[in-house]
Amino acid sequence: MKQLSTIRYATLALAFSIGLLASLPSAFAAAPQTKSPAKATQAAQSGDDDTAQAAPIDLSDLKADTGAPSVEGNIAELQNLVQAGGLLELRETRNGSYGAKLFFLAQDMLFYVALSQNDRWWRVVKTQDQARAESIYAQFARKSFDLADGEIRRMQLAAQKSLLERVIAKSADRANRLTADLALAQQQDSQVSQRQQQLQVESAALQSDKLEAERKLRALQMQVDQLQRQTEAGLAPVNVMPSR
Repeated sequence: MKQLSTIRYATLALAFSIGLLASLPSAFAAAPQTKSPAKATQAAQSGDDDTAQAAPIDLSDLKADTGAPSVEGNIAELQNLVQAGGLLELRETRNGSYGAKLFFLAQDMLFYVALSQNDRWWRVVKTQDQARAESIYAQFARKSFDLADGEIRRMQLAAQKSLLERVIAKSADRANRLTADLALAQQQDSQVSQRQQQLQVESAALQSDKLEAERKLRALQMQVDQLQRQTEAGLAPVNVMPSR
């Protein structure tokens, strides 16, 4: 019995070994070739890159959603309300080109506080709290005052410069006139001086001529007297008889 059991176990072991060896080639033939995880990842990435390069995504047909609502801020909202005429202007402060305004939209109990420069708003705050609106308006008014300080100072300096330039121009014009008058006076003085010198020379010549004429006149008078005496020499005096 013991030998029979041993033979049976040996037979079963042999049969099992034969069957296992027969099934190994078919198993190796049917099994797919596997790769290491790193190589498989690289292959997948290279395949994805090749696909992306070979077929890029075409975005030319994508268009903006024109039906989407446009987002507008407080500035655009205030501009629209002012154009529509639905706002009440409660307060306004103006400093140079800067200003602050407080608007009220009665139907919605809304306050709009705006800070502007050259009538263009660049800061607008919307609130339903009146106290907050008044506080912000006071801040904006003060800010417009501070911002306009340099601008006003510049305008004053520009006006002072313009005034000084006008005064300088008038002073220069007066100086030019005085210079012209002085040049004319000097020219006239020179002419008068030359005329006086000429008159002195002429007066001296005339005085000499006068003395010469007086001398000639005296000489002629003496000659006339002498000739008169010679003519009357030897003649009896004529007695004139009175008429009856």
